[in-house]
Amino acid sequence: MEISGRPISLAQLHAIATGSERIELTDESRDRIRKSRSVVEKILDHGQVIYGISTGFGKLSDVKIEPEALRQLQLNLVRSHSCGIGQPLSIPEVRAMIFLRANVLALGFSGVRLEVVEFLCQMLNRGVYPVVPEKGSVGASGDLAPLAHLALALIGEGETFFENKRLASSDALARAGLKPIVLEAKDGLALLNGTQAMHSVGGLALFRAKRLARVADVAGAMTLEALMGTPRAFDLRIQKARPHPGQIAVAEHVRALVRQSEIRESHSIRCIPQVHGAVRDALGYVEKILEIESAGATDNPLVFPESGDVISGGNFHGAPLAHALDFAAIALTDLMSISERRIERMVNPDLSYGLPAFLARKPGLQSGMMIAQVAAASLLNEAKVLAHPASIDNVPTSAGKEDHVSMGMTSAVKLRSIVENAENLLAIELLAAAEALEHRRPLKGGAGVERAYATVRKCAEPLLEDRALAPDIAAIATAIRAGKFDSEHEKV
Repeated sequence: MEISGRPISLAQLHAIATGSERIELTDESRDRIRKSRSVVEKILDHGQVIYGISTGFGKLSDVKIEPEALRQLQLNLVRSHSCGIGQPLSIPEVRAMIFLRANVLALGFSGVRLEVVEFLCQMLNRGVYPVVPEKGSVGASGDLAPLAHLALALIGEGETFFENKRLASSDALARAGLKPIVLEAKDGLALLNGTQAMHSVGGLALFRAKRLARVADVAGAMTLEALMGTPRAFDLRIQKARPHPGQIAVAEHVRALVRQSEIRESHSIRCIPQVHGAVRDALGYVEKILEIESAGATDNPLVFPESGDVISGGNFHGAPLAHALDFAAIALTDLMSISERRIERMVNPDLSYGLPAFLARKPGLQSGMMIAQVAAASLLNEAKVLAHPASIDNVPTSAGKEDHVSMGMTSAVKLRSIVENAENLLAIELLAAAEALEHRRPLKGGAGVERAYATVRKCAEPLLEDRALAPDIAAIATAIRAGKFDSEHEKV
């Protein structure tokens, strides 16, 4: 895949993150990077004092650095900022982070040397993945700590994953046939100023969330059939009377899923299009924000080759992503909320229109899916706590130099956790709906519903007697992540 500085779609990001595609700079990108670097070289030749090139950083920006110490300045920057804490990001997340960082550097506004961007590409192509702890960023001057750990590997320090082993970066680079690079003026800062950590984690979580929005339609359609519901509330005329795009799409999806159903009564669960549709629209908005960010210069200062100007600004601030990812967390939690209520309707004999209590074959002797609904409530509770926006918090850092921060990395990490909870909660609804359909036999649901039922049965047998359901839930959640419940009507 070419690195050109153009916007990166979620599908492209996911493909790079989870696949083995190679990346390569375009000739146009190389030319832009060289032109930008030439401005930095002229500044160095003339001994100008420019922030980020010949000064300290943050609160120390008024300290002039002598030319002979500029290499040491960049080295010290990377080392001192490598303060990450906690579990390392997954390899797909690190692959996405490298890809995104190379893409924004290819815009030619950073003044970085071409060799540095080429090295990022070679690391990804040869499977050298830095160990990047997930905590430690406030998303103000970008994701400083995570990106410092990424940069640390370029100079042969820190740790790296290579060929499924965690190694010293120097060893991993040697095995991959790469020599550590020496950072020159501006190189280290160009690697550290950016939002690519929160973008990679949040973007890959959003890809999963968008899939869940479609799977929720499938689960909702199965529940509709299990509760002998009517599709009348999904009539296109109702949706066009309030023409939100997501609502119209969800109603169309559900109508397609229940087409040819033999199960039709007057009961109704009416608001799937309105809630699921709102979630789709919210996630679509977040996707647009991430796509803009993927081709946005987040460095500081920025270099403008046409005029030769080097301008310090605040493009590194993570607010656009932080707000968007918090929005996605809220929307997905609401999707979980309506799913949990549908589960309750199926297991509660007072609400299920004739289904046995807790979908047990012998209620009383057996507990059936009683505690599966309890587990769903637990997952929802955790998601509600995590859905509190990180972006509304502020802790000034760097001796007040960064007096307002975004907390965007926190937004991204907790969205990832909510997505995982949602995958498991929807797995519970699919499991319950399949079991409820057993009690409606010999009647069959719509063609799309029956396909989903068959997919559930590949993961879990009918609940003829009580058994541990944890393996079934895990297997269905895995199938969701693998795209097994993507309907024919709406393929990813």
